Amino acid sequence: MLSAQNAVERFLKPSDSLHKRRLNTLIITEATLGTAALIGLNQAWYADYPRSDFHFINDNAEWLQMDKAGHVFSSYHLGSFGANAMKWAGGNRKSQLIYGSTIGLTFLTAVEVFDGYSANWGASWGDVVANVSGTALFVSQELLWKEQRIVPKFSFHTTPYASARPTVLGSSLQEQILKDYNGQTYWLSFNLHSFAKSSKIPKWLNVAIGYGAEGMITGNDELVNTVFLPESQRYRQFYLSLDVDLTKIETKSHFVKTVLTILNTIKIPAPTFEIKGSGGSKLHLIYF
Repeated sequence: MLSAQNAVERFLKPSDSLHKRRLNTLIITEATLGTAALIGLNQAWYADYPRSDFHFINDNAEWLQMDKAGHVFSSYHLGSFGANAMKWAGGNRKSQLIYGSTIGLTFLTAVEVFDGYSANWGASWGDVVANVSGTALFVSQELLWKEQRIVPKFSFHTTPYASARPTVLGSSLQEQILKDYNGQTYWLSFNLHSFAKSSKIPKWLNVAIGYGAEGMITGNDELVNTVFLPESQRYRQFYLSLDVDLTKIETKSHFVKTVLTILNTIKIPAPTFEIKGSGGSKLHLIYF
């Protein structure tokens, strides 16, 4: 057991210099996973719909921009994964930023190309801007501070809206997490100590600003008032909450560090102040 643990620790420890075997493994793995994901996406999402010439659409007004927040989140964390993977392989900082942090932008751009050739959808300039923004958020912090002081995070709670249109918003919990924008909240989590390093603020303490929306069973207002829902008005939600930067928890274990880095994409439940775009405010003792 101890030998297996030590082997895992050695495997996860970043290389001090370029490790060609690790680099080759990384390139092959990323290429294989990326290709498999795109093929699977094409079969599951696009294959049953007619193709068209490549075209753009303007969907910036749909879903109160919750989908755009999701693109920023995805692009940032795929880029963060890519940069950390390059660090694991011993790549220098330049390689981490150029080749690692852009992996999310590359993958999501390929998805936009699929959208652009589908008659039912179309490539979205709003999605492209969101994808670039997520990558830029990661890269700019590395260039400016050499650390990530502001991290996009995600949280989710179930809502009654999914039952009104399960084919679009999800019929199971797993689908709803991905599809029900009413239950999603996207956060920017600010690490307080990193902005005031001489202070006694705990290194792990964050303040998070969140964005969400409710009242949506379609991308626009088309069907909202034809189905009974707790709320028939589409409105935005803004949140202020406490959070924890799990990567600031000190540990010598590379396995634990890896787990904490993965979990740090999720906003922890905490007391939260909400301002509703429809008017009014609310204090949640625990919000997720």
